[in-house]
Amino acid sequence: MDVFDYELPDERIAYTPAGKRSDSKLLVWDETIIAEAQYKDIANHIPKDHSLFFNNSKVIAARILFEKSIGTIDTEKPLETITSTSRQNKIEIFCLEPTAAYTPVQLAMQATNKVQWKCLVGGAKKWKSPYLEKKLLYENNTLHLVAKKIAQEEGHFIIEFSWDHPSIVFSEIIALVGQIPLPPYIQRVANETDKDRYQTTYAIAEGSVAAPTAGLHFDEIVFNALAAKGIDKKFITLHVGAGTFMPVKVEDYHDHLMHAEFIDVPIETIDYLANSSNKVIAVGTTSLRTLESLYWLAIKIKQGPEIDMNELNLLQWDAYTLDAADTSVHEAMGFLKGWMIEKKLSTIIATTQLMVKPGYRFKICNGLITNFHQPKSTLLLIIAAIAGDEWKNVYQHALANEYRFLSYGDGCLFWMHHR
Repeated sequence: MDVFDYELPDERIAYTPAGKRSDSKLLVWDETIIAEAQYKDIANHIPKDHSLFFNNSKVIAARILFEKSIGTIDTEKPLETITSTSRQNKIEIFCLEPTAAYTPVQLAMQATNKVQWKCLVGGAKKWKSPYLEKKLLYENNTLHLVAKKIAQEEGHFIIEFSWDHPSIVFSEIIALVGQIPLPPYIQRVANETDKDRYQTTYAIAEGSVAAPTAGLHFDEIVFNALAAKGIDKKFITLHVGAGTFMPVKVEDYHDHLMHAEFIDVPIETIDYLANSSNKVIAVGTTSLRTLESLYWLAIKIKQGPEIDMNELNLLQWDAYTLDAADTSVHEAMGFLKGWMIEKKLSTIIATTQLMVKPGYRFKICNGLITNFHQPKSTLLLIIAAIAGDEWKNVYQHALANEYRFLSYGDGCLFWMHHR
């Protein structure tokens, strides 16, 4: 992975958002850098016969702090006021994804009374008692939230959350008590600004533990400009997992295990992809991986009609081992739509581990709008799959010209020509 490394100075990392979403800088690449602009001008760089696909997943308040022993926490006290000493008496539970019994994610978010999640636990060694408890005030009623360790598995714990309010669902629980999980390199507590800005303006599908950050730059100004030009916008869902922060720690990225993430796409979108002549631009790497996964899921289902529709998954290397036999996007999406109708599915829910790496042949996407990514990351592999070694010139230009990097940073519009 050394060839996908670069020096990222701390002063180039965006630890806070830009003043306005659409004021962020935009670099446009089409086999070379052809323009520099701001996101509010992005419509000027996109032809009319294109459609933008956005990931509408919503970041959940996945960080929950508990006392070290059974007791109560003053939920009115802002986390910013917790001192380093008092933090040592806290245990942080970070919800990664629900267990199989509570998937897909929507099921876990709507759970009542109890739910189980795979979690990271900060201060796990201090957790000696069977339970951790929080006393909460909800609509003038007191309720108790209890966390119980069910099991420890490789890299995470299984935690059961339970609460004594018959009508409140888990999404309301974490909205009441949880904190937005900022990326791990931002070493501060999420504030009121983060609650708004570490969320896209169009986020509706709860389930991500990290923002699909390419969409953070899109506001009403941008959407109005796109609409005025007749550029379509479509929404798909990939719930971003904590694995998105995982650096590639092995020298050969082929040995890196991609995390599985849930995608959720309605049949209307599949129909659009089957019939539209518009070219597709993915807003963010999560949208790109969702769109490309749809193509390969269609091929996988076509080649294995006995596949269980309740256990659809695209494995890390399926796109490189399945024989698509030059099946077009329209053919693949037409087949997928027909299969969904046959199975009486209004939406396709699956998991994807797709790794897009240099040499990958894009099937659906013609362009990508994305931020500047961390060194040695799977996200940077996607950029290399589009731009080849030119990614280095793009990133060096951005560093030299004071572009802001990572989640709150500036971004690029990349065009693809090797389909």
